[in-house]
Amino acid sequence: MIDDESSLHAVVEGTNWWGIATLFRCELENDPRNVDIGLVGVPHSAGNGTSQRDQHYGPRAVRHVSAEYRRFHREFGINPWELCRIRDMGDPRLPHAMVNDLAMKDIEAFYRKLDAANVRPVSIGGDHSIVLPILRAIAGPRSNTAGKPVAVIHVDAHTDTYYDEAHYMGNREWAGGWGVLMKQEGLVDPDCVFQVGIRGHGYAQTDTDLGYNVIEYKEFQKLGVTGVVSEIRTVIDVDMPVYITFDLDALDPTVAPGVANVEAGEGMKMGEALELLQGLRGMNVIGGDVVELVPSKDNPNMITSINAGALMFEQISLIADYLGRQGQT
Repeated sequence: MIDDESSLHAVVEGTNWWGIATLFRCELENDPRNVDIGLVGVPHSAGNGTSQRDQHYGPRAVRHVSAEYRRFHREFGINPWELCRIRDMGDPRLPHAMVNDLAMKDIEAFYRKLDAANVRPVSIGGDHSIVLPILRAIAGPRSNTAGKPVAVIHVDAHTDTYYDEAHYMGNREWAGGWGVLMKQEGLVDPDCVFQVGIRGHGYAQTDTDLGYNVIEYKEFQKLGVTGVVSEIRTVIDVDMPVYITFDLDALDPTVAPGVANVEAGEGMKMGEALELLQGLRGMNVIGGDVVELVPSKDNPNMITSINAGALMFEQISLIADYLGRQGQT
């Protein structure tokens, strides 16, 4: 019988079903000054236009399944939690959650506080519109990059550059148009934006006419992961700030059924996705996200949520490994 409180905590500390659910069983932390890598949930879905708006349940689902995810990275040979202070920073407060353009301002304000404390965020969304306020906070003129445009590695079935009009049904900063706005606002270097895994049809030929490097999934298959990583590394300097955004609909529907806007046809396998992210080891990743998870569409074993957590873990490991090598922790 355990009658000592400290002994009880020792027994249950690693038990995934005990206690308050947090991302990867991390401690909750409100003060960004105590954090190197901040894990954030963004329960936001008002940016997805008119369809499938249950992405706000994504963070809770991943907090649940990531509790049992193992912490040692076999390929890198590291435990990120031993290299960095990694904490669950909670969620931005979104009192105007159904009004997307107002919610964008609240999300940006939350990430500005993290950036001011040199925290590198890894986020679980949420729909894909959240990338825009995050980049405004960590890559804009008042950020740690001092306004220097960043590189973006965007893994997706769709380009999200559908922006022929001034707004989409009243919504200016929506999930299908952020890819245009980040260029218009000077947040990114267009030559260093890679859109990988694209297979969805567009609305017009001009959808991708932004100077980005578009690697469609058919080309991805021909090049192989090694070839794609080589192209990325040839263009993006190893010390250039890089942001990674991963839309789960890039994955094959058999391994990610619980996503918004499921794209027909064969998509990226999890092995390919993991190898792609691992191939970015050593790059200066300043943040990342996984978006468009819709748990209410997932299958009973929550495979999409599990895979979302696995992709987050890769992004966490990339940042921890880089900071450890740079002696920044």
